Amino acid sequence: MTSARTKFLIGGALVLGTAGYLMATSIKDTGMYYLTPTELATKLTVDPTFRNAGVKIGARVVPGSITRVPDGKKYAFNVTDGAKSFPVVYRGIAPDTFTDGVDVVVEGRMGEDGIFHATTLLAKCASRYENAPGGAPGGEQYKQTPGYKGGARA
Repeated sequence: MTSARTKFLIGGALVLGTAGYLMATSIKDTGMYYLTPTELATKLTVDPTFRNAGVKIGARVVPGSITRVPDGKKYAFNVTDGAKSFPVVYRGIAPDTFTDGVDVVVEGRMGEDGIFHATTLLAKCASRYENAPGGAPGGEQYKQTPGYKGGARA
């Protein structure tokens, strides 16, 4: 007869094995590639059946390529990574930050027609942190302000 410790270890191994199997299969089913246009073109050249796989493409909108259908819910534009570009069609409401030259992430599938059919469009915010104009990198120009002096005394 086996001891209680052995039964506990066998039971724990079964639970962990089952949990690991479920995690691995769910990642396989819901996982998605994140590629650049160049990487996508390479994958499509190597494996033409890759068109059936859902992918996310991170790229920049080609300036002047955005066209919008009059009803306002269908967009066509080109994306590029500097080396390769693809036409994209998106049906839906575009984010406010979606403009020429903005970095985007589009999610969808590459069609047989060579057009990427996006189901999701995310536009990155164009803002970034920078020094104030004429300011020194250490923030020296702010040390003379009342707010800085008041905080330094506290």
